[in-house]
Amino acid sequence: MRARDRIAVSALRTALAALDNAEAVPVEEAGSHGPAVEQSPIGVGVTEAARRELSEQDVAAILRAEAGERLDAAAQLPAPAHADRAARLRAEAAVLLRFLDGHVAA
Repeated sequence: MRARDRIAVSALRTALAALDNAEAVPVEEAGSHGPAVEQSPIGVGVTEAARRELSEQDVAAILRAEAGERLDAAAQLPAPAHADRAARLRAEAAVLLRFLDGHVAA
């Protein structure tokens, strides 16, 4: 990827953020209610929760959803007023789908 390909960089950054969010453990599962302060564990990393492991199918589904959201948003924009934004959204969706197709084929 070229360093100046802003559309690809934007699409991949938001896709990485979506993947990061999908790996997060909900607060209910992380155990939000701990012991009293005087009984709490001490040390580096004791409050860290293990992250979820995403399968390849999970990652592919998230990337498809991200691309779908961009295509849906582009379809809802009025053509004359927001043609540039709609084109950018379609280009970002194409980047994600190309990446997904290239990864699955490999």
